[in-house]
Amino acid sequence: MALPPQLAKLHSVFHVSQLRKYVHDPSHILEVEDIQIREDLSVEVQPVCIEDTKTKELRRKTINLVRVVWDRKTGDSTWELEDDVKHSYPHLFL
Repeated sequence: MALPPQLAKLHSVFHVSQLRKYVHDPSHILEVEDIQIREDLSVEVQPVCIEDTKTKELRRKTINLVRVVWDRKTGDSTWELEDDVKHSYPHLFL
């Protein structure tokens, strides 16, 4: 398997137990996106939207959380502290 040059530093060996027979499907064709990979092999991703909110009650503290959607195609989302998201991405709260 040949990896693109920007992913050349990743380990390109996979264990045989991870392989499955591929059945061709035209919907599997993906559009190439320009991804900027840093020296430490991390990628900065911008959030798409806020999907949900909840309040977590601790003994003496209340924590506000928001569910941030990072990729609409995959549905990738995480629960983050509301204050951190407001500070880093204020445009999501307009």
